[in-house]
Amino acid sequence: MTAEQPATGEQLAALRRGDEQAFRDLVGAHQSALLRLARIYAPSRAVAEEVVQETWLAVLRGLDGFEGRSSLRTWISRILVNVARRRSGREARSVPFSSLGGRDGGGADEPAVDPSRFLKEGPYAGHWASFPDDWSRLPEETLLSRETRAAALAAIAQLAPAQRAVITLRDLEGWTAAEVSDLLEVSDGNQRVLLHRARSRVRQALEDYLGRR
Repeated sequence: MTAEQPATGEQLAALRRGDEQAFRDLVGAHQSALLRLARIYAPSRAVAEEVVQETWLAVLRGLDGFEGRSSLRTWISRILVNVARRRSGREARSVPFSSLGGRDGGGADEPAVDPSRFLKEGPYAGHWASFPDDWSRLPEETLLSRETRAAALAAIAQLAPAQRAVITLRDLEGWTAAEVSDLLEVSDGNQRVLLHRARSRVRQALEDYLGRR
Protein backbone atom coordinates (compact mmCIF):
# COMPACT_ATOMS: atom_id res chain seq x y z
CA MET A 1 0.00 0.00 0.00
CA THR A 2 1.44 3.37 -0.93
CA ALA A 3 1.51 6.52 1.17
CA GLU A 4 -1.55 8.70 0.97
CA GLN A 5 -1.46 11.42 -1.66
CA PRO A 6 -1.66 15.03 -0.40
CA ALA A 7 -5.10 16.60 -0.39
CA THR A 8 -5.89 18.43 -3.62
CA GLY A 9 -6.76 22.09 -3.71
CA GLU A 10 -10.24 21.21 -4.99
CA GLN A 11 -10.80 18.76 -2.12
CA LEU A 12 -9.75 21.30 0.51
CA ALA A 13 -11.78 24.06 -1.11
CA ALA A 14 -14.88 21.85 -1.11
CA LEU A 15 -14.37 20.92 2.54
CA ARG A 16 -13.80 24.51 3.59
CA ARG A 17 -16.96 25.76 1.91
CA GLY A 18 -19.00 23.10 3.72
CA ASP A 19 -19.59 20.68 0.85
CA GLU A 20 -21.46 17.80 2.53
CA GLN A 21 -20.50 15.22 -0.09
CA ALA A 22 -16.82 16.10 0.22
CA PHE A 23 -17.04 15.64 3.98
CA ARG A 24 -18.92 12.34 3.62
CA ASP A 25 -16.20 11.13 1.24
CA LEU A 26 -13.53 12.16 3.76
CA VAL A 27 -15.29 10.32 6.59
CA GLY A 28 -15.78 7.25 4.42
CA ALA A 29 -12.09 7.17 3.55
CA HIS A 30 -10.80 7.45 7.11
CA GLN A 31 -13.50 6.42 9.60
CA SER A 32 -12.47 2.77 10.01
CA ALA A 33 -8.77 3.55 10.36
CA LEU A 34 -9.47 6.30 12.90
CA LEU A 35 -11.59 3.92 14.96
CA ARG A 36 -8.78 1.36 14.99
CA LEU A 37 -6.33 4.05 16.06
CA ALA A 38 -8.69 5.30 18.77
CA ARG A 39 -9.04 1.78 20.19
CA ILE A 40 -5.34 1.91 21.10
CA TYR A 41 -6.06 4.67 23.60
CA ALA A 42 -9.69 4.08 24.55
CA PRO A 43 -10.86 1.51 27.14
CA SER A 44 -13.85 0.44 25.03
CA ARG A 45 -15.29 0.66 21.54
CA ALA A 46 -17.96 3.08 22.76
CA VAL A 47 -15.32 5.49 24.06
CA ALA A 48 -13.31 5.06 20.86
CA GLU A 49 -16.37 6.01 18.80
CA GLU A 50 -16.80 9.14 20.93
CA VAL A 51 -13.14 10.01 20.34
CA VAL A 52 -13.62 9.66 16.58
CA GLN A 53 -16.78 11.79 16.66
CA GLU A 54 -14.98 14.50 18.63
CA THR A 55 -12.11 14.29 16.16
CA TRP A 56 -14.39 14.98 13.19
CA LEU A 57 -15.85 18.00 14.95
CA ALA A 58 -12.32 19.28 15.56
CA VAL A 59 -11.47 18.67 11.91
CA LEU A 60 -14.42 20.78 10.77
CA ARG A 61 -13.40 23.57 13.12
CA GLY A 62 -9.76 23.43 12.09
CA LEU A 63 -9.90 23.03 8.31
CA ASP A 64 -9.14 26.70 7.68
CA GLY A 65 -5.95 26.30 9.67
CA PHE A 66 -4.72 23.22 7.80
CA GLU A 67 -1.55 24.32 5.99
CA GLY A 68 -0.79 21.13 4.08
CA ARG A 69 2.64 20.57 5.62
CA SER A 70 1.61 16.96 6.23
CA SER A 71 -0.97 14.79 4.50
CA LEU A 72 -4.60 15.34 5.42
CA ARG A 73 -4.67 11.82 6.87
CA THR A 74 -1.72 12.55 9.17
CA TRP A 75 -3.26 15.86 10.28
CA ILE A 76 -6.60 14.21 11.10
CA SER A 77 -4.89 11.34 12.89
CA ARG A 78 -2.80 13.73 14.97
CA ILE A 79 -6.00 15.47 16.07
CA LEU A 80 -7.43 12.09 17.08
CA VAL A 81 -4.34 11.17 19.10
CA ASN A 82 -4.52 14.46 20.99
CA VAL A 83 -8.25 14.05 21.64
CA ALA A 84 -7.68 10.50 22.87
CA ARG A 85 -4.87 11.56 25.18
CA ARG A 86 -6.98 14.31 26.69
CA ARG A 87 -9.86 11.92 27.27
CA SER A 88 -7.56 9.42 28.92
CA GLY A 89 -6.82 11.99 31.62
CA ARG A 90 -3.56 13.35 30.30
CA GLU A 91 -2.87 16.84 29.06
CA ALA A 92 -2.39 16.78 25.29
CA ARG A 93 1.28 16.24 24.45
CA SER A 94 2.27 16.39 28.13
CA VAL A 95 3.88 12.96 27.88
CA PRO A 96 5.91 12.55 24.68
CA PHE A 97 5.06 9.29 22.95
CA SER A 98 8.75 8.44 22.74
CA SER A 99 9.09 8.60 26.52
CA LEU A 100 6.61 5.81 27.19
CA GLY A 101 8.68 2.95 28.52
CA GLY A 102 8.46 -0.33 30.33
CA ARG A 103 5.15 -2.17 30.28
CA ASP A 104 3.19 0.79 28.97
CA GLY A 105 5.46 1.86 26.18
CA GLY A 106 7.67 -1.03 25.30
CA GLY A 107 10.92 0.76 26.05
CA ALA A 108 14.28 -0.07 24.64
CA ASP A 109 15.24 -2.01 27.76
CA GLU A 110 12.72 -4.77 26.98
CA PRO A 111 13.99 -7.81 25.05
CA ALA A 112 12.37 -8.16 21.65
CA VAL A 113 12.38 -11.95 21.95
CA ASP A 114 12.12 -14.12 25.06
CA PRO A 115 15.74 -14.59 26.30
CA SER A 116 15.00 -18.26 26.92
CA ARG A 117 15.00 -18.73 23.13
CA PHE A 118 18.81 -18.21 23.12
CA LEU A 119 21.73 -20.26 24.45
CA LYS A 120 23.35 -18.69 27.53
CA GLU A 121 26.62 -20.64 27.72
CA GLY A 122 29.20 -22.36 25.57
CA PRO A 123 30.70 -21.47 22.19
CA TYR A 124 27.25 -20.76 20.74
CA ALA A 125 26.05 -18.44 23.53
CA GLY A 126 23.62 -15.91 22.10
CA HIS A 127 22.53 -18.21 19.26
CA TRP A 128 19.02 -19.64 18.97
CA ALA A 129 18.29 -22.47 21.40
CA SER A 130 15.00 -23.09 19.60
CA PHE A 131 14.66 -21.72 16.11
CA PRO A 132 11.54 -19.82 15.00
CA ASP A 133 9.05 -22.10 13.32
CA ASP A 134 9.26 -22.50 9.55
CA TRP A 135 5.81 -21.30 8.45
CA SER A 136 6.59 -22.14 4.82
CA ARG A 137 5.68 -25.75 5.62
CA LEU A 138 2.16 -24.81 6.66
CA PRO A 139 -0.71 -24.85 4.16
CA GLU A 140 -1.45 -21.38 2.79
CA GLU A 141 -5.07 -21.67 3.88
CA THR A 142 -3.89 -22.06 7.50
CA LEU A 143 -1.83 -18.89 7.41
CA LEU A 144 -4.63 -16.93 5.74
CA SER A 145 -7.50 -18.29 7.82
CA ARG A 146 -9.80 -16.06 9.81
CA GLU A 147 -8.69 -17.83 12.96
CA THR A 148 -5.04 -17.03 12.31
CA ARG A 149 -5.87 -13.41 11.58
CA ALA A 150 -7.91 -13.25 14.77
CA ALA A 151 -4.95 -14.67 16.72
CA ALA A 152 -2.67 -12.00 15.24
CA LEU A 153 -5.12 -9.21 16.09
CA ALA A 154 -5.49 -10.56 19.62
CA ALA A 155 -1.72 -10.53 20.01
CA ILE A 156 -1.56 -6.94 18.77
CA ALA A 157 -4.26 -5.95 21.27
CA GLN A 158 -2.04 -7.25 24.09
CA LEU A 159 0.94 -5.12 23.13
CA ALA A 160 2.05 -2.05 25.04
CA PRO A 161 0.42 1.12 23.65
CA ALA A 162 3.48 2.45 21.81
CA GLN A 163 4.15 -0.87 20.12
CA ARG A 164 0.46 -1.36 19.33
CA ALA A 165 0.24 2.06 17.71
CA VAL A 166 3.27 1.54 15.50
CA ILE A 167 2.40 -1.96 14.30
CA THR A 168 -1.23 -0.95 13.71
CA LEU A 169 -0.22 1.98 11.55
CA ARG A 170 2.60 0.23 9.70
CA ASP A 171 1.21 -3.27 9.17
CA LEU A 172 -2.56 -2.83 9.30
CA GLU A 173 -2.99 0.64 7.84
CA GLY A 174 0.00 0.66 5.49
CA TRP A 175 1.58 3.88 6.70
CA THR A 176 5.22 4.55 5.83
CA ALA A 177 7.90 4.79 8.51
CA ALA A 178 8.17 8.54 7.95
CA GLU A 179 4.41 9.05 8.35
CA VAL A 180 4.33 7.07 11.60
CA SER A 181 7.32 8.96 13.02
CA ASP A 182 5.66 12.25 12.08
CA LEU A 183 2.30 11.35 13.61
CA LEU A 184 3.62 9.88 16.86
CA GLU A 185 6.50 12.36 17.15
CA VAL A 186 9.19 9.73 17.56
CA SER A 187 12.54 9.37 15.84
CA ASP A 188 12.90 6.99 12.93
CA GLY A 189 15.16 4.81 15.06
CA ASN A 190 12.64 4.62 17.90
CA GLN A 191 9.86 3.82 15.46
CA ARG A 192 11.90 0.95 14.02
CA VAL A 193 12.69 -0.44 17.49
CA LEU A 194 9.02 -0.33 18.50
CA LEU A 195 7.97 -2.01 15.26
CA HIS A 196 10.60 -4.73 15.60
CA ARG A 197 9.57 -5.50 19.17
CA ALA A 198 5.90 -5.52 18.27
CA ARG A 199 6.41 -7.83 15.30
CA SER A 200 8.58 -10.16 17.41
CA ARG A 201 5.87 -10.49 20.05
CA VAL A 202 3.14 -11.06 17.49
CA ARG A 203 5.28 -13.64 15.72
CA GLN A 204 5.82 -15.46 19.01
CA ALA A 205 2.08 -15.45 19.68
CA LEU A 206 1.43 -16.86 16.20
CA GLU A 207 4.09 -19.52 16.68
CA ASP A 208 2.34 -20.59 19.86
CA TYR A 209 -1.06 -20.57 18.15
CA LEU A 210 0.03 -22.41 15.01
CA GLY A 211 1.99 -24.92 17.09
CA ARG A 212 -1.27 -25.99 18.73
CA ARG A 213 -3.01 -26.65 15.41
